[in-house]
Amino acid sequence: MSGSARRNGWLASAGLFLVLVALWWTASNAGWVSRVFLPTPQATFASLAEGLNLRGDGQGELLAFTLATVRRMVEGWLLASLFGVLLGAAIGVSPAVRAWVQPTLEFIRPLPASALLPLAISIFGLNPAMVLFVVAFGAMWPVLLATVHGFAAVDPRLAEVARCLQMPRAAFVWKIGLPNAMPDILAGMRLALTISLIVAVVGEMIASQSGLGQAILLAARAFRASELFAGIALLGLIGFASNALLALAENKLLRWQRP
Repeated sequence: MSGSARRNGWLASAGLFLVLVALWWTASNAGWVSRVFLPTPQATFASLAEGLNLRGDGQGELLAFTLATVRRMVEGWLLASLFGVLLGAAIGVSPAVRAWVQPTLEFIRPLPASALLPLAISIFGLNPAMVLFVVAFGAMWPVLLATVHGFAAVDPRLAEVARCLQMPRAAFVWKIGLPNAMPDILAGMRLALTISLIVAVVGEMIASQSGLGQAILLAARAFRASELFAGIALLGLIGFASNALLALAENKLLRWQRP
């Protein structure tokens, strides 16, 4: 994509965002929707500034919740990426293993991570380890399936050359399979990062763990709409920033693919 096209895309996105904020401002200030349910942008920003303590010297309560959610998201995503790549490589490198395991993967994959929360609670109890397990489990599947697909898509001629050279299986995985699967793996990791944020928030709401999920739930129960919208805005910012950072890393890691 050329620089001018990218710049035009950013301008269009910024314009759409400003239009949505203007509609929000009009709807709340004109009384189209009660401020009990739809606070003004000014009130939301004030709650955001107060929660993050942007005007003080200490750490605001909302900032502590945000850091807890981000830490839980990142830890779960790292575990999901690690186990997803290891298991995906072990399955994808062998056609026989893929034939045996694929039906089981397709059976387990559609299970929503939130549906496993009762099981995780019975095993781990209401503690951070339970939420971390559910986050890692829910986010692992995009990485696992993408890794399997990447290894399965290796050119058969490369596998034949490796056999002729009597290349060990570990060397084949590292030197041929992994570079071939890297675009799929990184795409799966980007999707897994979004899933890890969603599952972390749901887990915090259900398991009463400190984080943005708990903060949003408490604000909703107390009808503190501005704090509720401030938490939602922070979740959007976390998702946007994490996706942008991973897209930048993906662009750097895959430079060798571009002509």
